[in-house]
Amino acid sequence: MSLAFSRMGAADRDAAFALFLAFLQADPHYLDAAAAYGDGGPQALARALDLFVERPELGFVWMARRGGEVVGCCVACYAISTSRGTLVAKLDDVNVRPGLERQGIGSAMLASLKDELRRAGVTRIDTATHFDNPGARRFYERHGFASLREERLSCLL
Repeated sequence: MSLAFSRMGAADRDAAFALFLAFLQADPHYLDAAAAYGDGGPQALARALDLFVERPELGFVWMARRGGEVVGCCVACYAISTSRGTLVAKLDDVNVRPGLERQGIGSAMLASLKDELRRAGVTRIDTATHFDNPGARRFYERHGFASLREERLSCLL
């Protein structure tokens, strides 16, 4: 069965919530940094998904479906790059439904996201991986991402 991709709409919110919550509560690499991120739990996730519906100019949730079932999702938020002089995107929370990993869903989702971002005038995607997650690093490198040789930092306000 083929995959279909689209931006999350209000009707997709609950499916995205369930998939992101499973990821955020179980991924050891995210959990290792959750305090530095200021993780606000399920309530914060719900507010974030509402913001994506209410403020699409800031970014969106990209969803992968197979047979109508959500099998993957990720977050793309817009920024302006002074080095590119264009819009760029920050990619976060790339995840595939547990049990469906290593079937090409993540790769297909990322390829379709790149097409969607190009149509929106985005010229670069930035992401980050945990230092102890070489599998994620290899995944991104296979898809054309290169190390910036810097560390991502966070400051809670």
